[in-house]
Amino acid sequence: MSRQPRGGRSPTSGPSIAQFRQDWDLEVARAAAADAGGVDPELLGDFLDRLAAPGLEHHWDRHTNATFVALGARAAEQGVVLRALVDLYLSAAWRAWTQLPAVASEDAATVRAAGHRVLRACDDVVAALAEGYASARRAVVRREEALRREFVDDLLAGSSDPASLLVRAQSYGLQLAGAHAVLLARTAVPFQEASPLLAEVSAAIAAPLGAFEALITTRDGELVIVLPALPAPILDATLAATRRVLTSGDRRGLKVWLVLGRSHPGPSGVARSFAEARDALVLAERLQLSDSVVKAEDLLVYQVLLRDRAALCDLIDTVLTPLRQARGGAEPLLQTLEAYFGTGGNTTRAAGLLHLSVRAVTYRLDRIAALTGLQLDNPSHRYTLHTAVLGARALGWPGNSKILAESRQ
Repeated sequence: MSRQPRGGRSPTSGPSIAQFRQDWDLEVARAAAADAGGVDPELLGDFLDRLAAPGLEHHWDRHTNATFVALGARAAEQGVVLRALVDLYLSAAWRAWTQLPAVASEDAATVRAAGHRVLRACDDVVAALAEGYASARRAVVRREEALRREFVDDLLAGSSDPASLLVRAQSYGLQLAGAHAVLLARTAVPFQEASPLLAEVSAAIAAPLGAFEALITTRDGELVIVLPALPAPILDATLAATRRVLTSGDRRGLKVWLVLGRSHPGPSGVARSFAEARDALVLAERLQLSDSVVKAEDLLVYQVLLRDRAALCDLIDTVLTPLRQARGGAEPLLQTLEAYFGTGGNTTRAAGLLHLSVRAVTYRLDRIAALTGLQLDNPSHRYTLHTAVLGARALGWPGNSKILAESRQ
């Protein structure tokens, strides 16, 4: 432990503990450090000198306060817990008590004054230490949050060096050499990084995940969960637990979109799965899917269609635009085709889904055949109509009336 000379030198720059003039200072410092769990006795600064200083009142100024604030910050940076730091000072105070020159006096008033000095010094020192410690911890937390955000951004963007990502990922419990999938969640209320909801999700999925680790974060108001490639039962339980948290409490009634990207290996696989999940989320919203969890692999047919958007728009324009001539526009007929194809061509079941009579559905199907010139009992015509309907929903047609014109530009 270094001691501050009476002239006011910093406790961090004074002589080493071995250079103390008084043997009891050294013994007290070492014993107090042991009491506190083996912390560095240098963290005491010139505290013992101040206790032993002559005079009835202990002197405390701005410089003294800054000195102990700095010691509190240094303790935080060294990873010393606050309890141990306070224990160091209180242990040093009671051990030093019998060694203080004023306590050896036979004058009761002098002893009482020494007690006042010691208690007052402990009060002021602990307050200053706590201030510096808390300030340093906040700085550490901010720095860690910034590093974590930088890692998440690099991971999801796939723009960083894979070797660097592999090393950095270990700090967050991720082994990126294996395959990972990204689960994306969106609600009407954006997710915030500091929200306690993230901790709730983490606690909920801890049980089904068991020994597996997940990274939970946010990106552009969406909840992002990076999951390792999991066996189907564990994955299903994890997805169910996530959904329960996001639809409980004051979030009950909110529409929650949960979309899972496919699993891909390596650091770049996370970015790829994230991109798939985002694309699938856009499609899920356009298609107004009612599934509790949408999997990107189930929407691959739409991705295939969208890869040649110009050709898809031509197909929609050629096959479905004539439906606009119907009374009520194209949307009711498009819904009828969706229900018909979704039930495997069963008119009765389609009527039930649409809350219409079988006769009404049959009339609509006949009207579609008349407007398009395509017959549903012809396999080739049926495939053409089904593909056009899938493409229309993927592009948001007919609600997005500009999509066809923009595709030709």
